[in-house]
Amino acid sequence: MAFAHSSIAAPALNYAVQNVKGETVNLSEFAGKVVYVDFWSSWCGPCRKSFPWMNEMHAKYAAKGLAVVAINLDVEPELAAQFLTKLPASFPVRYNPEGDVARSFDLQGMPSSFLFNRQGELVQKHVGFYDDKKALYEQEIQQLLVE
Repeated sequence: MAFAHSSIAAPALNYAVQNVKGETVNLSEFAGKVVYVDFWSSWCGPCRKSFPWMNEMHAKYAAKGLAVVAINLDVEPELAAQFLTKLPASFPVRYNPEGDVARSFDLQGMPSSFLFNRQGELVQKHVGFYDDKKALYEQEIQQLLVE
């Protein structure tokens, strides 16, 4: 499987976001891992399908070096909390209510996911979440974990 590399400055893992306590943390905390970054909001229907899948990927591959990170874009933290009550995350959730990180990633839709290799290079991105593509998403993760 070939990955497309763009000549445009690609998103990176050096952005400040907030943790659940509202403290500023940096995505670089996941450096050295294969990182699956997912941008989501409470109103996003496909996000309801992606969360169980991301929990499954986290359970299967965290010990092998995968970090799944979901970045919430809701301005109202209560909306994200309500979503997570119904669909708990077993992986780290970060918050970017200002949306500046999402703008840097040039989101085209929700959810949007970005897959980084262990060197911190963006190797794949997906707009939306489709049940019929779950095997492909997992294959991309598996390939990076063995590199």
